[in-house]
Amino acid sequence: MKPFITTIIARIWFLGTLLVGASYRSMATPPQPGMLELAGDLRVHDPSVIRHGDTFYIFSTGGRQGRGVIHVRCSRDLYNWSLCGSVFEKLPEWTRREIPAARSAWAPDISFFNRKYHLYYSVSAFGTNNSAIGLATNLTLDPNSPDYAWEDQGMVIRSVAGLDDYNAIDGNLVLEDLDKAWLCWGSFWGGIKMRRIDKTTGKLSGTDTTVYSLASRPGAASGRKPAEAGAIEAPFIVKHEDFWYLFVSFDLCCRGVDSTYKIMVGRSQNVTGPYRDRDNKLMSDGGGSLVLQATTPNWRGPGHCAIVQDVSGDYMVFHAYHGGTGRSELKISTIVWEHGWPQVAELP
Repeated sequence: MKPFITTIIARIWFLGTLLVGASYRSMATPPQPGMLELAGDLRVHDPSVIRHGDTFYIFSTGGRQGRGVIHVRCSRDLYNWSLCGSVFEKLPEWTRREIPAARSAWAPDISFFNRKYHLYYSVSAFGTNNSAIGLATNLTLDPNSPDYAWEDQGMVIRSVAGLDDYNAIDGNLVLEDLDKAWLCWGSFWGGIKMRRIDKTTGKLSGTDTTVYSLASRPGAASGRKPAEAGAIEAPFIVKHEDFWYLFVSFDLCCRGVDSTYKIMVGRSQNVTGPYRDRDNKLMSDGGGSLVLQATTPNWRGPGHCAIVQDVSGDYMVFHAYHGGTGRSELKISTIVWEHGWPQVAELP
């Protein structure tokens, strides 16, 4: 009987170790990020997203005079999207005076503060830093509301070719706390910059005029557009736990299947920086840790991301170029934070 009892005890112990081991492995293995299977109108470039009530709204580059400028798409679930309007029927008059060569508005950024929705948008002469960022506001995003009306507030910041070492496009509004708001921007040239915003007006602060340099790449040059070696743009800053994360796009967009865009990130304990990558390299010295790049011929040049922090989880929203048609389309991945760094799913 004793050998039998000993055998039973040994088997119970062995099964227990298997269960404990399986439980430990389950606890130790983090969830994997996933790419959402999207449907509907996905012809999106430079997306910015926000939730209003039970609806998600994506604002993106697109449109022409008389056909709606800055397209808006709507979804109740982040999966199914439909075109649901535009912000302007034509570009505001100030853009014609400041940037006569501008044909549309680019890279909108949507945020909510001071009881209004704030939409920052860019106008530019393509390939130059003769550019400006404007602002439009609205009390609601629901087009069926009697309060729905976009009011243009004019120019926020301007860059002049030959004078400024930055390019005033790709604005992103960052709310640090109840009192402080910041606008970061930048494309090529001197890289990513940031200035304090007056939350009452949504315009640049008149008391804090410091310009912070957050990120740049070797090859950037003042007064002329750098080569691909200096290509950095499309900043987006978000806070997760104790760190601020600066997402940017490296390399080249807007070339269809030949686009080389990829998404990089760094982090800082202060919203104004300095931002460092996983290897502790400063993003102002060309640093940046890879988040996402194309790995198959199916989708090329993922970039210009925005981050959604929702009750259902964190998501990265971006565009990528179809490997066959070269057209930009909306993509969304869940985010898993591993050891303080964002992980997203690979493109199919």
